Amino acid sequence: MKLSEIFTAEAIADNYTEVASNKTQYLGVGFFPPAKKNGLDLKWITGHKGLPVSLMPSKFDAKSTMRDRIGIDITKTQMAFFRESMLVSEEDEQEIARVQDANDPYAAEVLGRVFDDANTLVDGADVVPERMRMQLLAPLGGNMGIEITANNVNYTYNYDPKGEWKENHYCRIVGTNDVWTASATCDPMKDMEDALEAQDEANGTRPEIMLMSKATFNLIKNSAKVRSGILAQNTTANVNYTTARVKSYVEEELGVNIFIYTKRYKDEKGNTQAFYPDNIIMMLPNSFTGKTWYGTTPEERTLSQKEGANVSIVNTGVAIAVTITDDPVNTKTTVSEITLPSFERMEECYALEVK
Repeated sequence: MKLSEIFTAEAIADNYTEVASNKTQYLGVGFFPPAKKNGLDLKWITGHKGLPVSLMPSKFDAKSTMRDRIGIDITKTQMAFFRESMLVSEEDEQEIARVQDANDPYAAEVLGRVFDDANTLVDGADVVPERMRMQLLAPLGGNMGIEITANNVNYTYNYDPKGEWKENHYCRIVGTNDVWTASATCDPMKDMEDALEAQDEANGTRPEIMLMSKATFNLIKNSAKVRSGILAQNTTANVNYTTARVKSYVEEELGVNIFIYTKRYKDEKGNTQAFYPDNIIMMLPNSFTGKTWYGTTPEERTLSQKEGANVSIVNTGVAIAVTITDDPVNTKTTVSEITLPSFERMEECYALEVK
């Protein structure tokens, strides 16, 4: 049994698809659906949408006034490149080669470990765009952008270079009695209502979704004023003050849907991190807000044309390449992606930092 006969990019792609079908999709994919383009450059258009601008008055028999396309910005940048590889050792190659019976459980164990390695790389590739998307949906300090630094590479993207989004679509609660950790005195319902109204006034669109972490939601739940508001609606002596009841109360009162995001990942140093941080809420339209763009990696562009290389694409733009190295003789699996989200509907979103 030859490893090259069973360990192909197509086999890895099929195996990954089967495994991934049992996983919950990353939340960010719904707000930034994937799309593919050639090359590295990424360009998108943002503008002030929602509020109509009144027509200019005019005289009869006079030329019409030409209107500028105000509030339109074209953002252009290069997408970020990510790539890692793993090897099947010569020892594993020998172990597989010596097994005559493909149903031998020992062979299955070795092959399972091989496929796990490939899936590990693809899973890591999927973490990258979700980190990017969640950084955009959690602009701490009002800083709308993406920053990933590792392996002596620093990717920094500023989506609000003029600070206009921060000025009109971001609020941080200050004051000892107002921050949400002051459960006895804070007023989360008023703060969220004010934020929704501010977004409506700034852009003419009222958000329908609130995205937050579990810890941030618990700050709402722990608020004495929220508790009082819920208990006042119930005439029974005993009321179960549950997460579901609080969530339903906030959604009904404010006309929104609450998304609590708890997924985690491990960063480049092996530390567990939350995709969505605590103490901030992003208010969003009930639809996509941008796209997750993928470019063409060197593996897809070059290795796919090279004899002896085996290349497959999963998840729109993640390239899996399997090649054989010499001295030592190893089977090398490389997973790569060029990716960056666009954020066309950024101005329809509002961030509220609560601590």
